[in-house]
Amino acid sequence: MNTTKATVEGGVKGNRAMANTMKTQGEERAVTGPAPVRRWWSGWPDWAGYLAAVWSLLYGAAGVYWALGGDGYPFAQADPEHSSGSLLEPSRAAVVAPVIAVVGLVGAAVGLMMARRRVSTGFHRLVWAFGWTQAVVLTLILPDYTLLALVIFAPLFVVFAFTGVPGQQDGLGDILFWHRNNLIILFVGGVLWAAATLVHQRRARGLCVRCGRGGRAAAWTSPESAARWGRRAVLIAVLSSVPYEVTRLAWYFGYPLGITDAFLKDMQDTPGMLEIGLGLGVASAAGALLTHGLVHRWGEVWPRWVWFKAGRPVALATAIVPALLVSLVLIPGGVMMVRGGNQPEGWGTNYPAMPWILWGIALAAATLAYYLRRRGACRYCARG
Repeated sequence: MNTTKATVEGGVKGNRAMANTMKTQGEERAVTGPAPVRRWWSGWPDWAGYLAAVWSLLYGAAGVYWALGGDGYPFAQADPEHSSGSLLEPSRAAVVAPVIAVVGLVGAAVGLMMARRRVSTGFHRLVWAFGWTQAVVLTLILPDYTLLALVIFAPLFVVFAFTGVPGQQDGLGDILFWHRNNLIILFVGGVLWAAATLVHQRRARGLCVRCGRGGRAAAWTSPESAARWGRRAVLIAVLSSVPYEVTRLAWYFGYPLGITDAFLKDMQDTPGMLEIGLGLGVASAAGALLTHGLVHRWGEVWPRWVWFKAGRPVALATAIVPALLVSLVLIPGGVMMVRGGNQPEGWGTNYPAMPWILWGIALAAATLAYYLRRRGACRYCARG
């Protein structure tokens, strides 16, 4: 009798435990929802550190090669037609190449430690300082306007491949040469270091590596707050582009605004030169118009004039990736113009493009505000 009673009581307790377990699992499913669909790029937090390490190792090895007298040092003195506006050009390989080698090899070790999460707590801040310095220098300081030109002229390069490049250039090889291509490589390395450092910071602080949430959210990250300062950022970005647009349009219509008459005549005598300037001004104005989408309804839902997607939600990446890319390439272009200063042809050559620095920063801020407003719940940690 006692045995039967114990058996019954044990069964009841087991059923209750099972019910509680099912209830808990049901609550978890209600919170987390269905498992997110994983695509190849969704694993970027896992391989960002490894890619940064590999990039640093390869570029550091190139530094060793150049330090030993190898050909192809990308910051050497070059003729004006095949030079870049990088901060390191011109410089001697005997001086700079050993630094490249040391920083590259140290970066390979640091990137590997980040990826394998083997950084002592006391060294976290030192590692983060190294990573963010790499990211800023490689992405924003060392490049010139090459990346901006690539973004703007990408469609035209296809045309130039068949029609030739306007002016004195013999072909695309006179536009995309090694000194400039090297700056693209540096930019990619900077992006990898930014991703690797961001992921490591989030992991060390116990945050979601994809959305950054997990701790106490700052007030400025709320959708309401982001909407307010995002509108200000858009206004600053739009106004920063006006000087460049005005001067280039004036030149096309024959007004030497900020330049000498001789320089305007030289551009008029070069087939296609003023048309390219006009295209740049129009592209700048179009970019300013699209920037408004970061704070307006048509930036979240496709408008009617985009008939094949009208009424559908705009994917976050569709707006964020181009805007963030443009913001990043604007800043080094502006830095290059500041370093160039006043030119013999007049203030209109460089000064209207100096606000590109402010434009890039404001556009990045507006893009961040757009993301904070629209991100919703994280598909991986279910926060938000």
